[in-house]
Amino acid sequence: MLDIAVAYNRYKFLGHEFLTWMWHRIDNDIREDGADSEIMTLSIGSRIVIENCRHNREEVLTIRGDGAGLEEGLLALNKGGKVTEMHLIYRKGELEWRFTIKGESLNISSLKCPQTGNLEKKDEVEGAVLERIYLVDQVIDLVNGLYCRFVRERLSSGWEQRLRAINEWIRRSIQG
Repeated sequence: MLDIAVAYNRYKFLGHEFLTWMWHRIDNDIREDGADSEIMTLSIGSRIVIENCRHNREEVLTIRGDGAGLEEGLLALNKGGKVTEMHLIYRKGELEWRFTIKGESLNISSLKCPQTGNLEKKDEVEGAVLERIYLVDQVIDLVNGLYCRFVRERLSSGWEQRLRAINEWIRRSIQG
């Protein structure tokens, strides 16, 4: 049995690959392959972090700001970088969630759920808590579903084809 720290360090690259794959899929219509049309509203938010270990030193690029250009990030990917953290915006109907995923652990942080109604009576607290749990579950279900899709694709014989598509997307995006 692997020690938890050893397993964590050995397999954290999967989360980085997942976030890089997700950026590619968001940029190239994540709905393909018959996916749920609600996912169409997934977009990159106000922050993305890319790390590249080159020549025994780690380079970290952080792109911030709403509407920030991601050209530098694509250049970093082209040089072998991987997405290690990504802020996302998920819209489903009238509702909007904003959250960050950390690649090495797939932790969700900075979660901002859609606004719920104001409490007017004390007996509405239980309903408000259940609604909040439901809204948080929506994001967890989204990330779990996307990660399952990624793992199925990662383990399939079509993974090499997807890698070529990702590399082509990076080259096309850089050339402009």
